[in-house]
Amino acid sequence: MKIQSAIFERGAVNFDGCPESKLPEFAFIGRSNVGKSSLLNLLADKDGLARVSGNPGRTREINFFTINGTWSLVDLPGYGYAKVSKADRARFQEFIATYLIERENLFCAFVLIDSRHPPQRIDLEFVQWLVEAAVPFALVFTKAEKTRASALGKNVTLFLDAMKDWSEGEPAVFTSSAKTGEGRREILAFIEAAMQG
Repeated sequence: MKIQSAIFERGAVNFDGCPESKLPEFAFIGRSNVGKSSLLNLLADKDGLARVSGNPGRTREINFFTINGTWSLVDLPGYGYAKVSKADRARFQEFIATYLIERENLFCAFVLIDSRHPPQRIDLEFVQWLVEAAVPFALVFTKAEKTRASALGKNVTLFLDAMKDWSEGEPAVFTSSAKTGEGRREILAFIEAAMQG
C-alpha cells in the first residue's frame, strides 16, 4: 500500500465526539512509552503526524487520521503510566473500552508491546480483555532494533505461550522498528488485505 495522504480528522474526548465515519478503522494502542507515535509516523510516512513525546501518557484523546481517503488510522491513549488522577484514568479507560467494543467500523486494534521485555502483566491483561470482549486485534512488538533477534523471538514466544490459557489460536504478529522501517510494509499489507475482506 502506498500512502498518498494522511490527514488529521479530529480528536475526541468522549465516544460521542468520534466522527460519524463509515471508513474502516484500524486503531493503535499500547502501554505509555511503547513507541506508538513513532510507529504511526512511520506507517503514514509523515513525521509529526502523531506527537512524539518524552513524557509518557501525553495522548489524552482518541485521534483520527484519514489515510488515502479510504481508511482511518486511530491513535488511542496509552494505558499504564499517564500522570493523571485516578478519576481521569478511569474515565479514559471507560472511553477506550466503549470505543473498542461499540465502534462498528473498527476492523482491528493493533496492540503495541515493547519487544525488549518478557511478557508484562499489564499487556497480558489488556489482551485478555480484548479476547473476552471479542475485539479483533493483532500484536506489534516494537523497538526491534534495540533487541537481539534471539531475545526478541523469545519474548514473542513467551507472550504467545502466556495467551494460551485464555485464547484459542494466535493473532497476527508483527515486529517493528521506527528507526529501520521494519514492519511497515507488513502492517500496511495486513490493513489492505483486511479491507479487501
